[in-house]
Amino acid sequence: MPVPLAVATQGVLSGLADGPMDDPMIELSRRVGRALEARSLRCVTAESCTGGMLASAITDVAGSSGWFERGFVTYSNESKVELLSVPAATLDEHGAVSEPTARAMALGALAHSRGDLALAVTGIAGPGGAVPGKPVGTVCFGWADRLDRSRARTLHFDGSRLEVRIQATRFALESILEWLGA
Repeated sequence: MPVPLAVATQGVLSGLADGPMDDPMIELSRRVGRALEARSLRCVTAESCTGGMLASAITDVAGSSGWFERGFVTYSNESKVELLSVPAATLDEHGAVSEPTARAMALGALAHSRGDLALAVTGIAGPGGAVPGKPVGTVCFGWADRLDRSRARTLHFDGSRLEVRIQATRFALESILEWLGA
Protein backbone atom coordinates (compact mmCIF):
# COMPACT_ATOMS: atom_id res chain seq x y z
CA MET A 1 0.00 0.00 0.00
CA PRO A 2 1.43 3.46 -0.92
CA VAL A 3 2.64 5.72 1.87
CA PRO A 4 0.84 9.11 2.00
CA LEU A 5 3.05 11.98 0.84
CA ALA A 6 2.69 13.82 4.17
CA VAL A 7 4.06 10.78 6.02
CA ALA A 8 6.82 10.11 3.48
CA THR A 9 8.19 13.68 3.63
CA GLN A 10 7.64 14.36 7.32
CA GLY A 11 11.20 13.62 8.46
CA VAL A 12 12.85 14.86 5.28
CA LEU A 13 11.37 18.35 5.27
CA SER A 14 11.81 18.87 9.00
CA GLY A 15 15.52 18.12 8.53
CA LEU A 16 15.76 21.01 6.08
CA ALA A 17 14.26 23.58 8.43
CA ASP A 18 17.61 25.34 8.75
CA GLY A 19 18.69 24.47 5.23
CA PRO A 20 17.99 25.60 1.70
CA MET A 21 14.21 25.80 2.16
CA ASP A 22 14.24 28.05 5.21
CA ASP A 23 12.18 31.24 5.12
CA PRO A 24 15.16 33.64 4.75
CA MET A 25 16.39 31.70 1.69
CA ILE A 26 12.95 31.74 0.09
CA GLU A 27 12.53 35.45 0.80
CA LEU A 28 15.97 36.12 -0.70
CA SER A 29 14.96 34.12 -3.77
CA ARG A 30 11.76 36.17 -4.05
CA ARG A 31 13.78 39.39 -3.93
CA VAL A 32 16.05 38.08 -6.68
CA GLY A 33 13.01 37.16 -8.75
CA ARG A 34 11.43 40.58 -8.30
CA ALA A 35 14.70 42.32 -9.23
CA LEU A 36 15.17 40.21 -12.37
CA GLU A 37 11.53 40.54 -13.37
CA ALA A 38 11.57 44.32 -12.92
CA ARG A 39 14.44 44.48 -15.41
CA SER A 40 12.98 41.84 -17.78
CA LEU A 41 16.06 39.68 -17.26
CA ARG A 42 16.50 35.94 -16.91
CA CYS A 43 19.20 34.23 -14.88
CA VAL A 44 21.14 31.07 -15.67
CA THR A 45 23.28 29.15 -13.18
CA ALA A 46 26.36 26.94 -13.50
CA GLU A 47 27.05 24.98 -10.34
CA SER A 48 29.63 22.55 -9.10
CA CYS A 49 29.96 22.35 -5.30
CA THR A 50 26.38 23.52 -4.70
CA GLY A 51 25.10 20.69 -6.90
CA GLY A 52 21.97 22.51 -8.05
CA MET A 53 21.11 24.08 -4.69
CA LEU A 54 21.20 27.57 -6.22
CA ALA A 55 18.85 26.62 -9.06
CA SER A 56 16.62 24.88 -6.53
CA ALA A 57 16.50 27.94 -4.29
CA ILE A 58 15.51 30.12 -7.24
CA THR A 59 12.85 27.70 -8.45
CA ASP A 60 11.39 27.26 -4.96
CA VAL A 61 9.56 30.52 -5.75
CA ALA A 62 6.35 30.22 -7.73
CA GLY A 63 6.59 32.02 -11.06
CA SER A 64 10.36 31.60 -11.31
CA SER A 65 10.04 30.48 -14.94
CA GLY A 66 9.66 34.19 -15.64
CA TRP A 67 13.20 34.98 -14.48
CA PHE A 68 15.10 31.66 -14.40
CA GLU A 69 16.19 30.34 -17.79
CA ARG A 70 18.14 27.16 -16.90
CA GLY A 71 20.75 25.65 -14.65
CA PHE A 72 23.83 23.56 -15.33
CA VAL A 73 25.25 21.20 -12.72
CA THR A 74 28.78 20.52 -13.88
CA TYR A 75 30.45 18.62 -11.09
CA SER A 76 33.23 16.98 -13.09
CA ASN A 77 35.91 18.77 -15.06
CA GLU A 78 34.74 16.94 -18.17
CA SER A 79 31.23 18.34 -17.80
CA LYS A 80 32.62 21.84 -17.37
CA VAL A 81 34.43 21.45 -20.69
CA GLU A 82 31.58 19.67 -22.54
CA LEU A 83 28.58 21.67 -21.33
CA LEU A 84 30.07 25.08 -20.56
CA SER A 85 33.06 25.20 -22.93
CA VAL A 86 35.46 25.87 -20.05
CA PRO A 87 38.90 25.63 -21.68
CA ALA A 88 40.75 22.50 -20.57
CA ALA A 89 43.86 24.69 -20.30
CA THR A 90 42.09 26.83 -17.66
CA LEU A 91 41.30 23.74 -15.60
CA ASP A 92 44.83 22.39 -16.04
CA GLU A 93 46.50 25.67 -15.11
CA HIS A 94 44.20 26.94 -12.33
CA GLY A 95 42.11 23.95 -11.24
CA ALA A 96 38.36 23.58 -10.98
CA VAL A 97 38.25 25.72 -7.84
CA SER A 98 39.60 29.00 -9.14
CA GLU A 99 38.39 32.40 -10.24
CA PRO A 100 39.39 31.81 -13.88
CA THR A 101 37.29 28.62 -13.92
CA ALA A 102 34.33 30.29 -12.20
CA ARG A 103 34.41 33.13 -14.73
CA ALA A 104 34.69 30.68 -17.63
CA MET A 105 31.74 28.70 -16.23
CA ALA A 106 29.61 31.85 -16.09
CA LEU A 107 30.60 32.87 -19.62
CA GLY A 108 29.89 29.34 -20.86
CA ALA A 109 26.51 29.21 -19.15
CA LEU A 110 25.60 32.49 -20.79
CA ALA A 111 26.82 31.29 -24.20
CA HIS A 112 24.86 28.03 -23.94
CA SER A 113 21.57 29.57 -22.81
CA ARG A 114 19.08 32.32 -23.43
CA GLY A 115 19.80 33.91 -20.07
CA ASP A 116 20.84 37.52 -19.56
CA LEU A 117 22.87 37.05 -16.39
CA ALA A 118 24.91 33.98 -15.46
CA LEU A 119 26.22 33.01 -12.06
CA ALA A 120 28.70 30.18 -11.50
CA VAL A 121 29.74 28.48 -8.26
CA THR A 122 32.68 26.10 -7.83
CA GLY A 123 34.39 25.14 -4.62
CA ILE A 124 35.39 22.66 -1.95
CA ALA A 125 32.46 21.91 0.33
CA GLY A 126 34.32 19.18 2.23
CA PRO A 127 34.91 17.34 4.33
CA GLY A 128 37.73 16.26 1.98
CA GLY A 129 39.13 17.76 -1.18
CA ALA A 130 41.36 20.44 0.29
CA VAL A 131 44.61 21.15 -1.52
CA PRO A 132 47.46 23.52 -0.61
CA GLY A 133 46.15 27.07 -0.78
CA LYS A 134 42.54 25.89 -1.16
CA PRO A 135 41.15 24.69 2.17
CA VAL A 136 37.72 23.19 2.68
CA GLY A 137 35.20 26.01 2.44
CA THR A 138 36.93 27.74 -0.48
CA VAL A 139 34.27 28.77 -2.99
CA CYS A 140 34.79 30.71 -6.22
CA PHE A 141 31.98 32.65 -7.86
CA GLY A 142 31.80 33.92 -11.42
CA TRP A 143 29.35 36.36 -13.01
CA ALA A 144 28.71 37.33 -16.62
CA ASP A 145 26.01 39.25 -18.45
CA ARG A 146 25.00 40.19 -21.99
CA LEU A 147 26.66 43.60 -21.58
CA ASP A 148 30.03 41.80 -21.79
CA ARG A 149 30.71 42.29 -18.09
CA SER A 150 32.25 39.48 -16.11
CA ARG A 151 34.05 39.06 -12.83
CA ALA A 152 35.00 36.48 -10.24
CA ARG A 153 35.50 36.36 -6.49
CA THR A 154 36.68 33.81 -3.94
CA LEU A 155 35.26 33.44 -0.44
CA HIS A 156 35.95 31.07 2.44
CA PHE A 157 33.08 29.60 4.44
CA ASP A 158 33.19 27.62 7.68
CA GLY A 159 31.07 24.68 8.72
CA SER A 160 29.94 21.29 7.54
CA ARG A 161 29.54 20.34 3.89
CA LEU A 162 25.87 21.35 3.98
CA GLU A 163 26.63 24.62 5.79
CA VAL A 164 29.27 25.57 3.19
CA ARG A 165 26.84 24.82 0.36
CA ILE A 166 24.05 26.83 2.01
CA GLN A 167 26.34 29.81 2.67
CA ALA A 168 27.54 29.70 -0.94
CA THR A 169 23.95 29.62 -2.20
CA ARG A 170 22.94 32.55 0.01
CA PHE A 171 25.93 34.58 -1.10
CA ALA A 172 25.16 33.76 -4.74
CA LEU A 173 21.59 35.02 -4.38
CA GLU A 174 22.77 38.15 -2.58
CA SER A 175 25.35 38.74 -5.29
CA ILE A 176 22.66 38.73 -7.99
CA LEU A 177 20.95 41.56 -6.14
CA GLU A 178 24.26 43.41 -5.87
CA TRP A 179 25.01 42.85 -9.58
CA LEU A 180 21.61 44.30 -10.45
CA GLY A 181 21.96 47.19 -8.01
CA ALA A 182 18.82 46.05 -6.23
